[in-house]
Amino acid sequence: VVALDFSEGMLRRARKRRSRLRTAIKSVRKAIEGGDKKVALDTLHQATSVIDSISDKKVVHKNTASRNKSRLAAAVKAMS
Repeated sequence: VVALDFSEGMLRRARKRRSRLRTAIKSVRKAIEGGDKKVALDTLHQATSVIDSISDKKVVHKNTASRNKSRLAAAVKAMS
């Protein structure tokens, strides 16, 4: 019973963190669509911090986190 409660708590925390990750990625995409490169860069820096934090907690694999950061950075860089 105790182990089950523990694993449910871990799962709940992982879901919450994964949701935070997705929200951070969406916020950068939205900033890119907005067209303001400075806002997009600021949002990218915040999202990078969130992605690294969640990767450190092993919610997503480090390569997945790296790929997400790389793609977002390339999209911001490609803005005119």
